Amino acid sequence: MAATILIIDDDESMRELLRLHLRSAGYDVQVAEDAIAAGYMVLKKAPDLIITDVNMPHLDGFEFIEALRADKTLPEIPVIFLTSLEEGDQRGKSLGVVGYITKPVRADRLLALVAQYVHGGRTPIG
Repeated sequence: MAATILIIDDDESMRELLRLHLRSAGYDVQVAEDAIAAGYMVLKKAPDLIITDVNMPHLDGFEFIEALRADKTLPEIPVIFLTSLEEGDQRGKSLGVVGYITKPVRADRLLALVAQYVHGGRTPIG
């Protein structure tokens, strides 16, 4: 069974680019345009991995992950931040963020990082 990856980004073209790369690599991909929609999706069925933009309306990536971590009924889902900078590195690590993908996204880096966390490896980077 393919691992499920949830992509959260308010930029539709970025969501579609990531979906294309990940689906072609054999993953089951879900997308959400903001953290509110993503929260509902996670509560329905927790994904194996979350890739989330840091800068989003309503809740930013940090606030979204803080909310997930506060819900003790959810499993600890590995999270990769998608960002134009490696912003908030320490804050991200304190939330258990396992990696960063910078924009523009390189498909080889994306797939290597995703494979590291959906195929058994769960040690945070850094």
